[in-house]
Amino acid sequence: MATNNRLAHEKIIKLLFSLAIPSIIAQLVNILYNIVDRIYIGQMANGTIAMAALSVTLPIVTFVSAFTQLVGMGGAPLCAIRLGEQRKDKAEEIMTNSFVLLIICGLVLTLLILFFNRPLLLLFGANEETLAPAISYISIYALGTIFVHITLGMNAYINTQGFAKIGMYTVVIGAIINIVLDPLFIFVFDMGVAGAALATIIAQGVSAIWVLIFLFGQKSIIKIKKEYLIPRLKIVLAIMSLGISPFVQTATESLLQISFNNQLLMYGGTMAVATMAILMSIWQFITLPLLGLCQGAQPILSYNYGARNYTRVRETFHLMFKLCLGFAMGACILVIIFSSFFVSIFTKDAPTIHFSSWALRVFLIGAGMFGAQTACQQAFMALGQAKVSVWMAITRKIILLIPFIYIFPYLLGETSFAFHMSTSIASMVYDAPRVFAVLFAEPVSDILAACITTSMFIRFYRKALKRPDDIIEE
Repeated sequence: MATNNRLAHEKIIKLLFSLAIPSIIAQLVNILYNIVDRIYIGQMANGTIAMAALSVTLPIVTFVSAFTQLVGMGGAPLCAIRLGEQRKDKAEEIMTNSFVLLIICGLVLTLLILFFNRPLLLLFGANEETLAPAISYISIYALGTIFVHITLGMNAYINTQGFAKIGMYTVVIGAIINIVLDPLFIFVFDMGVAGAALATIIAQGVSAIWVLIFLFGQKSIIKIKKEYLIPRLKIVLAIMSLGISPFVQTATESLLQISFNNQLLMYGGTMAVATMAILMSIWQFITLPLLGLCQGAQPILSYNYGARNYTRVRETFHLMFKLCLGFAMGACILVIIFSSFFVSIFTKDAPTIHFSSWALRVFLIGAGMFGAQTACQQAFMALGQAKVSVWMAITRKIILLIPFIYIFPYLLGETSFAFHMSTSIASMVYDAPRVFAVLFAEPVSDILAACITTSMFIRFYRKALKRPDDIIEE
């Protein structure tokens, strides 16, 4: 109840930073968690091929995490809203049903990946060079799917109660274990990409245990209750109706990676596919801290929306929007200026650094606007606006970006618009102008999607949030 009181009454800027900073730190650590495999793999003797192999596994890894978003991010805002309405029993039912759903999804996905990894990897851009190491990585990773689901999915229920530091520790514990085990398994035991996968699932397993100890413990405001272990259809549908937005957003990221890999393999070969793994890793440097900031704001938005304290909802959104936009702009400029430095973290191969640095500058031209996209998208989710949130998730990737990836090479590939790439860069790839066109689809989509999402939220804001408070008292 003390946490509820903070959400309802504490000064917004102090409360937001107290919740957001641990979440941001957790996401920054999560960046290390996600990219440390790629950093170590890039230092291997066959680093470019190994990096390309890892790149073609990313759609599967992303799809696994999409289900944690469906259940975790679908149920967590509902929990906070029910707590704001003073309906603790309903919040516990939502969380317990989510726990069961995550376990079921984890088991099903494990079997699917183990039985169908080869055809999936070939579909996702693997070739003769990359197929064997890709199968080695994803087969081991699949065994830890249930750990990933519990860690990522149930950690959302820790954060939504206002225990941001505990949620941060979930990520930090796993990241430290992964960072320590990676070089041991990859180099000392000479396991290569398989060692990276093994380190990851061990780290996720320990994090999952940490999450469950807290949620079954005394400090958690809401508990996993045995009387709610049989999922109720109404609750499941409510969770999924809200969670479909982050699910689509993450699942379409998988489709996006497939599209990039296939087009880049066609026009740029193995080096271009390896470059995409580097670009996606650096992209997380911009996007994951934004997600951490929004996770800090989510309990405040959801709780006060449920309590009908619209003034606090408005104040929280204004601050979140300014911080998201400012961070995205600043990070984008920093990465573009020092592109060679950021690329060199992942590889020491000079041709790959040269090509990837150029590709990174093209890829991030419009990334600053992603701050506005994220703030409005996450606000829709926090306020329970499932339908609009789904539409916004689909717009950027399915309607804009993925079609552009296939259309732009035909529209721009024969022009001089491709920044007059140097002869040395052009010699590294089969069709450099079309590689540029594929990459240029990203900034165009980022800018258009941000404008559309922001316009939609302004309409919702004027209709639903500009109203007098009608606060539900405890």
